[in-house]
Amino acid sequence: MVHNVKIGKNMRSVSIVGVGATPFFNGITNPQYKGLTNGELFGYAALDAMKDAHVEPRDVQYFFHGSANPHVLNGCITPNLQVADWFGMRGKGSISHSEGCCTGYIALEEAVFAVASGAYEVVLSGCSEQGTGMPDGNTPDHMRTALTSEVLFPDLDSIFDRAYGRYLGGGPGMNHDDWINFYAKENGLTQEQVDDVLNHQAYHFRRAAELCPRAIRRTPYEKLAKDAGYDDVWEYMRSPHNPKMTQYLRTSSDSCVADGAACCIVVPTEIAHQFCDKPVEVLATGASVLDAIVPHLEKKATAEAARQVFEATGLTADDMDLLYVNDFIGSSAFLAAEEIGYLPKGEGWKYALDGRLAYDGDKPMNTNGGRTSYGHAFGASGMADVFEAVTQMRGEAGERQIKKRPKHTFLRGFGGAQNVRATILRANF
Repeated sequence: MVHNVKIGKNMRSVSIVGVGATPFFNGITNPQYKGLTNGELFGYAALDAMKDAHVEPRDVQYFFHGSANPHVLNGCITPNLQVADWFGMRGKGSISHSEGCCTGYIALEEAVFAVASGAYEVVLSGCSEQGTGMPDGNTPDHMRTALTSEVLFPDLDSIFDRAYGRYLGGGPGMNHDDWINFYAKENGLTQEQVDDVLNHQAYHFRRAAELCPRAIRRTPYEKLAKDAGYDDVWEYMRSPHNPKMTQYLRTSSDSCVADGAACCIVVPTEIAHQFCDKPVEVLATGASVLDAIVPHLEKKATAEAARQVFEATGLTADDMDLLYVNDFIGSSAFLAAEEIGYLPKGEGWKYALDGRLAYDGDKPMNTNGGRTSYGHAFGASGMADVFEAVTQMRGEAGERQIKKRPKHTFLRGFGGAQNVRATILRANF
């Protein structure tokens, strides 16, 4: 890998002044949300963010629309053209982009670039994804059918180099266990120890999701255990009711596919207080991209993106009060936290086992429940993390508010076989 990238200073600082989000849900099985479209979801989140920033559609000059796989999931290749009418921005400039499950984090990066350059003053950026279904191809797109593995897995081939890459090396199975297997051998952990670590981590992330009304999975594991006939929740977590999908990962550590949308409004920091009392400054974003031909690509790209953003800001991992990791592979949570420096090297598994990564722990992360409990709406997941980060930094998270209101928050995005982003936010109030 090349490590010579040094991030320069933006022409001007940029801050988040508004956030909006839908719940994450299953639009195929949940009758409350059945029949919604990509435009309706994005429009809801966009108008929610505008309301939060005290602006109207006429005030927003440009918008970004992100989706991990619009062609398969919504039958279109330029969704930005199809959603603008839902939130009053017909005829204004926009871009659609797709970077797999990292799309939501890149959506923030792109919006910052647009304002930092001086081209625009008020920019909306968001993502909408309907990961649970797809158009059936014969009826209007609001009439959707379930997304099956038979459709999804062959389509995943398109995000890998099929000529020279390891086949599906960034997808299910091999990649899911790649980093945790390396870590277990490096630190002398048995398969049983890894199992306990991941079960405890999933348990505590679920505790956060129980308190998050937008999360798709909110049922306490104690209730799931009792309903399955277990008095001991940990016996349940190790049982066939929580089956293993790979050598290490059980279903509790796998993402829960969902539908949903989230958006934010960004403006120059110098005028941010005109829009809200608690703006959140975007200090910098580090970036690294590695394809599936590279072994341990998530570990390497995470380290590089983190190096860039720490060098650019002059901050260290010790300055971070809160961390979000796109953990659609459950083990990514504590592994990335270690690689970033948020947790001590070789000790992260102990923090997870002891519940210290929980929203009420001393090293909180993924306070919305992460991908395993909040849900994973592919491209929209990263922007949902931005929503949660801003909510925590404002002190508006209610019962799941972390003990110390965060001054600095780190977001590690990952996805698309694989894009990685590392962003640091600072409370500017």
